[in-house]
Amino acid sequence: MREIVYMVHTSLDGCVEGPNGEFDWPVMGPELSAHSQAQNERCGEFAYGRKVWDMMSGYWPNAESISDHPHDLAFAPVWRETPKVVFSRTLEKADWNTRVFGGDLTEAVTALKAEEGKDLLLMGGAELAAELTARGLIDEYQVIVHPVVLGGTKRPFAAGTPRLGLELVETRTFDGRAVLLRFRRA
Repeated sequence: MREIVYMVHTSLDGCVEGPNGEFDWPVMGPELSAHSQAQNERCGEFAYGRKVWDMMSGYWPNAESISDHPHDLAFAPVWRETPKVVFSRTLEKADWNTRVFGGDLTEAVTALKAEEGKDLLLMGGAELAAELTARGLIDEYQVIVHPVVLGGTKRPFAAGTPRLGLELVETRTFDGRAVLLRFRRA
């Protein structure tokens, strides 16, 4: 059975974006980039909610013409080639080897986890992660804390997310600045 791995970048004050929606603060140094690439190899499909999908599909198809950062140059072709799923009540179809699920979330995720293949990597966002957490559908949490205080309001889990006991299975520092906290459901 495939698992869902939720990987999210947060600020020290626990935000996933700045007060105006900024996501220009995570620094992808060589070690963090290598960790990200290892997760890409572990997982055979990327998963997104609609808002993160819009951000990702607006950048990665043409990343090489926008950025010369080594992480971006390495990840762009991986993003284009890797199958993706988007969970959305409004999106009907998407490009870039992407399936869209708009029906019952629990049924869709249960079916995806039962498919053959590597794990699913849920990247970023807050609302979808909170919904999947509330339904007990995320198997592993990878929270990467960056040394910045954003003062935003969007957190990895929306207000009202039920209490969840987790087991810490790994901590790691990347590039002398970002810290990985990896948890599994207890």
